[in-house]
Amino acid sequence: MKVILKKDVPNLGKKLQVVEVSDGYARNYLIPKGLAEVARTGLLKAVEIQKKREEERAIREEREAMRLAERLNEALVEIPVPAGETGRLYHAVSPHEIASAIQRNLGISLERDQIALEEPIRTLGIHTVPVRLHKKVRASVKVNIVPASG
Repeated sequence: MKVILKKDVPNLGKKLQVVEVSDGYARNYLIPKGLAEVARTGLLKAVEIQKKREEERAIREEREAMRLAERLNEALVEIPVPAGETGRLYHAVSPHEIASAIQRNLGISLERDQIALEEPIRTLGIHTVPVRLHKKVRASVKVNIVPASG
C-alpha cells in the first residue's frame, strides 16, 4: 500500500514522502497514529504543492540566516562583567548573557542554544563565539568582555 507520511518516521521516511508499506503496517500502526495517510491522486498533487512551499520556505530561511551571519561576523559585542582588580571575573559569561547582549546591541534575537560555546567565558578580552543560525549556516561574533564600572 502506498502512503504519504505526515511526520518523519525512523527507518521509513521523511515527512511528505510517498512510501510503499505493507497493508497491515499502514492500517494498524501508521494511519491510526496519524503518521501517514493513504496515497490518493488528489492528495499526491496537494503533497507536491506543499513540498514546493516547504522548499521555498527553507530557501528563504537559509537566505535570512546568511544575512544575519554577515551582520554577526562583522559585529563586536561588548559585555560589561564585574571583575576584580586583577582582571578576574566574578562570574563566567554564559550563552544566555551573550544572546541578551546581541539582542541589546544588534537587535538580533537568538536563543541561548544557538550560541555554540563549549564552556562559559571566564576571562576579560575579545573572544570569538560561534553561532548556529541554521542547519547549513554558521557565524561567529566577536565578544569583548570588559570590567563593569561601578
